[in-house]
Amino acid sequence: MEWMFLGGFCALLFASVALGFHILWALLGGYLLFFAYGLLRGHTPAALLGMSAQGIRTVKNILFLFLLIGMTTALWRGSGTIAFLIYHAAGLISPAVFPLLSFLLCAGMSFLTGTSFGTAATIGAICMTMANTMGLSPVLSAGAILAGSFFGDRCSPMSTSALLVSALTETDLYHNLKEMMTSAAVPLALTCAIYLGAGLAHREGTFSQSLLEPFAQGFTLHWVTVLPAAVIILLSILKCKVKITMGLSILVSAILCVALQGMGLAELIRTALLGYAPSLPALADLLSGGGVVSMVKPFCIVCISSTFSGLFEGTGLLEGIKGLTHRLAGKVTPFGSLLAVAILTCLIACNQTLAIMLSHALCREDQSSQELAIGLENTAVVIAPLIPWSIAGAVPLTTLGAPTAAILAACYLYLIPLWNLVVHLKRNKQKERAA
Repeated sequence: MEWMFLGGFCALLFASVALGFHILWALLGGYLLFFAYGLLRGHTPAALLGMSAQGIRTVKNILFLFLLIGMTTALWRGSGTIAFLIYHAAGLISPAVFPLLSFLLCAGMSFLTGTSFGTAATIGAICMTMANTMGLSPVLSAGAILAGSFFGDRCSPMSTSALLVSALTETDLYHNLKEMMTSAAVPLALTCAIYLGAGLAHREGTFSQSLLEPFAQGFTLHWVTVLPAAVIILLSILKCKVKITMGLSILVSAILCVALQGMGLAELIRTALLGYAPSLPALADLLSGGGVVSMVKPFCIVCISSTFSGLFEGTGLLEGIKGLTHRLAGKVTPFGSLLAVAILTCLIACNQTLAIMLSHALCREDQSSQELAIGLENTAVVIAPLIPWSIAGAVPLTTLGAPTAAILAACYLYLIPLWNLVVHLKRNKQKERAA
């Protein structure tokens, strides 16, 4: 019966993708399915609602942070922070090193903002425009942009994925970020080498600085506009609480919006709630967005998905599958088992959040909370954008106007799980020899 209900949920997910419906409808249908399963197992409606609420309580902090992230991304746009970074960073790119620099620029932007979609829509769009202008391969260019966009989605203190993993595993966010940097050092170096080699193989092309003129026209690009980003970096290094860090960055951004960019109080509030809307048409496609309203759908996705974990735990729906993952862990290491589960959940879930939650629910008994936290970041978080029909990969590529084949060039995203699998298998063999 468990497999029947899980199969029904998979069918809903695939149907929503095939028919173009938002993933929320499939998640709501899944909730009703799992609620019905609980009723068939003899649980009362009140008990099932309690299980659902318990699941939501595990992520209540991240739901509040979603609101802060929405305000931050809007006010960074309005204060000129993102415009300043794009304007000065984009000038560094030349055809010979374009893939490497576009990857690094997107990685830096995604680390500062914590959003892959926002990165792809801003500096990513600029890089893609430059690639097209220079006649470079759209597959390689978009692959580098996609990989860089998810660099921060994995290890930024402002990343909703990193916050979600920290909340689910009850681990310290900043300790996780440190461990993530360590476990990704070799994949990062290999990625840079690959993109540098690919870029040096194509030295032709030119770039027009006119692409950056709208940023100078629409904003006062004073150096103080980097202060909101500097606040995030400094307070993250000092390991301040995420809410305080983001709150201060929002405050500094708001001051810059009013004092430097000439934004009125009413416009400031509207921007924080509804998102930034540039007055120049040339900037509309590049900088529009953010705000509390932009986080409504992610808020709902996490909220509904979190109820699944409570229902799974209370009804025992996943117990049979957990046995399979436990046996697999004994053969290919716990990380190898987690990797296999993450691939499967990413193929099925169609969104990063649910893949993380399902992978956590299935594998949390095979390793410590700290190991599981880093494992999730090195599997589910980076595998989701490699699935063509997942919104994690489909949305950025659609934003860039890039072919699906660009996924093949997103080296960083698949080098991380592959490298860490090799490391865990090697450690396992060393333990066996020592025993």
